[in-house]
Amino acid sequence: MSQSRLKITDEGVFAAAQRAMSRRGPHELTLADIAREAGVTPGRLVQRFGSKHALLRALSERFAGSASAMFARLRAAHRTPLATLRAYAICMADLAPTPESLLRNLAYLQRDLADDVLRRHLVDNARATRREIRSLLEAALERGELRRTVDVATLARTVETVIGGSLMSWATYRNGKAADWIVRDLEAVLAPWFKRPRARSAKAGRMIRLRRSHIG
Repeated sequence: MSQSRLKITDEGVFAAAQRAMSRRGPHELTLADIAREAGVTPGRLVQRFGSKHALLRALSERFAGSASAMFARLRAAHRTPLATLRAYAICMADLAPTPESLLRNLAYLQRDLADDVLRRHLVDNARATRREIRSLLEAALERGELRRTVDVATLARTVETVIGGSLMSWATYRNGKAADWIVRDLEAVLAPWFKRPRARSAKAGRMIRLRRSHIG
């Protein structure tokens, strides 16, 4: 079957765009790259979306509403709210499988911040993500995992900030895996609010000392 007769859903196009974006920065990415990844002609994408910029805006709008579904999947896969929160932190490390891929993602972030429509979608997603983080912390409080004196709203904002900042810190030092950096910093933020002391295995202690030696 020729490319011109192939049918593809918007979801398929968006998935193809994300794959293409994982390999090319915003100034390199072309509509032809996305079409090739999707298995259709560039003309088909022009007919459906109008332009590359319009396609990326549509992808951004879809992303803006994705937080709830993502956290629902994480909740279903983990037994406790704090385990779900750690899983989310590890998911954020997927933005940086390598320093080069993180640089590409930062270039797309810069583009989003400079475009009023893209930035609005970015803000919508960030607000939804913070609500999900706060919901997990409230659930952890109800389960007795956190101290009653915790200010959940403030802690949610701090967790959101630390996860993003930890990713930038890893990009600077580039020691070990991004997921290890993010989880370590998340644990440091949560630790003062744990209701019960968390036992640390000998292996965990050795890992923490090793990480500290790399940072120092």
